[in-house]
Amino acid sequence: MAGGTRKRVFGVVKTVLLFALLAVYMVPFFLVIVNAFKSNGAILRSPLALMDPNGVTFENFEKAFERMNFLRAFLNSVMVTVVSVALIVLLSSMTAWLFVRFNWRINKIFFAAMIAAMIVPFQVIMIPLVSIYGGTLNLLGNPFILMAMNVGFGVSMAVFIYHGFIRGGIPLSLEEAATLDGCSRVQTFFRVVFPLMKPTTATIVVLDVLWVWNDYLLPSLVIGNNRDAYTLPLSTYSFYGTYQVDYGAIMAALCLTALPVIILYLFLQKQIISGVISGAVKA
Repeated sequence: MAGGTRKRVFGVVKTVLLFALLAVYMVPFFLVIVNAFKSNGAILRSPLALMDPNGVTFENFEKAFERMNFLRAFLNSVMVTVVSVALIVLLSSMTAWLFVRFNWRINKIFFAAMIAAMIVPFQVIMIPLVSIYGGTLNLLGNPFILMAMNVGFGVSMAVFIYHGFIRGGIPLSLEEAATLDGCSRVQTFFRVVFPLMKPTTATIVVLDVLWVWNDYLLPSLVIGNNRDAYTLPLSTYSFYGTYQVDYGAIMAALCLTALPVIILYLFLQKQIISGVISGAVKA
């Protein structure tokens, strides 16, 4: 009896803590959405109020859409995200397969170097990066340089994840059978190995899409003042003035920035969840 009571109490406490943690994460998002429909005066008077006394306003979204140059920034974000994530998936999956299946000493050195690179904070190389690419090479302001840097910073983690999956989840006998059937190494990878990595690929795509789409620091350093190449997070900076801040427009801009990712997740949530769960089970 005591044991059953203890389990029930533990279950209640665990549920309360989970809801409290959920509230900590969700309250800021909720306030952003609520304040996006309020005037600046109402936000400054009472940022925690659920409604504007003067009623709901859509003016903030109109200003955000216009001042952000939303369509151009949206297309820039889509281009940077799609190209960056596609290259990360392609290059990291091939690299991880090479590291696992070809037991060369140089592969072990490269893999160790990639793992070591994961623990280096971006802030450590931020200033040298800008100095070299901006001063010496004069390559900043170019979205293609941003894509290349996204690939460079994203490959290490993806290789690490793919490496563990290939090593423990894909039997070598399948590749040997494909070779006996006349497949080259490239054909073996793309026809046999890569399709089996769909769960891991789904996980990597989700993580990297969220990272690249929402990233502000790296694009701000690489894109600089080239407003034609601004991504959505960079475009929100246009609402910060020297002497005043348009809080309502900022909240609306944040909603517009997050909306495409939310819609994508709603449409693909079954594939994403099944991919993540399948990857966890196989690992």
